[in-house]
Amino acid sequence: MKTSLFDYQLPPELIANSPVSPRDHSRLMIINKKDNRITHKHFYDIIDYLDDNDVLVLNKTKVFPARVFGNKESGGKVELLLTKSIGEFNWETLAKPGLKVGTKINFKGFSGEVIKRDSEIHIIKFNLDRITLLENLNQTGITPLPPYIHNEDPETELRIKYQTVYAKNLGSVAAPTAGFHFTDELLEKIKDKGVQIEYVTLHVGLGTFMPVKTENLEDHVMHSEEFFVEEEVIEKLNTAKEEGKRIIAVGSTSTRVLETLAITNSKLQIANKNNTNIFIFPPYKFKFVDVMITNFHLPKSTLMAMVYAFGGTELMKRAYKEAINERYRFYSFGDSSMIID
Repeated sequence: MKTSLFDYQLPPELIANSPVSPRDHSRLMIINKKDNRITHKHFYDIIDYLDDNDVLVLNKTKVFPARVFGNKESGGKVELLLTKSIGEFNWETLAKPGLKVGTKINFKGFSGEVIKRDSEIHIIKFNLDRITLLENLNQTGITPLPPYIHNEDPETELRIKYQTVYAKNLGSVAAPTAGFHFTDELLEKIKDKGVQIEYVTLHVGLGTFMPVKTENLEDHVMHSEEFFVEEEVIEKLNTAKEEGKRIIAVGSTSTRVLETLAITNSKLQIANKNNTNIFIFPPYKFKFVDVMITNFHLPKSTLMAMVYAFGGTELMKRAYKEAINERYRFYSFGDSSMIID
């Protein structure tokens, strides 16, 4: 399958550089697969599409300030993006500029050394353990906004804006942006309507945002991302599915967790802690997720491939064309869609 099938031209002014306020006043496109219909709403209208037969699955990962600047011992500035902890002291990172194995780097309050390099990925061993390093980054690190977002808000504000209101488990280098549109008040209204809400954790890393550079989509290699799901949550989700409830995945990350754990059309396997490199693209048949809430994604990305697999190629092409014509806001801080049967 050619990667070019997931390409489209987006006017630059439609890239959202900041979120809408209040969050739930973003726009919401309802994409109905059954009748091939597209409807334009606001996100707070989502309450009209939910009832007590629904289960919302949210990713409660929390973004940490993963960008940090330092200096090589030999001289020269270095920018790192810490993408994944792989032990007490070692991290997968992206480095700008690229670094040789053996390069030592000094940061404010800590240091590190490149111990391995595989293409763009640098493995760096720091002199602080994971917990202590994260505490240091909370003081010295910078929120890792995607490069297409141009936002000059103070760091203190970005740490709130680039986070879901229910974020809890620290570990992501990118936010599960489909969840940005929920407010505490909207979640309470959803609960009051009898909707079941469950939480999973997937720490977003290279697997989600690494661009596809191969001509053929199948040749793209997905990096693994760490996820956690409590056994009690899996049991509740399995029971809900058996009772015929709709499983609504909020975002590609929640979708990846559920489809990774799905062993049949109505059952998830128990896995409290795991890694996933699942790559979902047409003609993938979804095993557990019935409805997906998701933002509008970058062209030729793994996320585009996922929504094409879920919504159908022709319908999703039409949806993206209509989103552009209707001047929707795109990408991380942009508007949302709900793809339903």
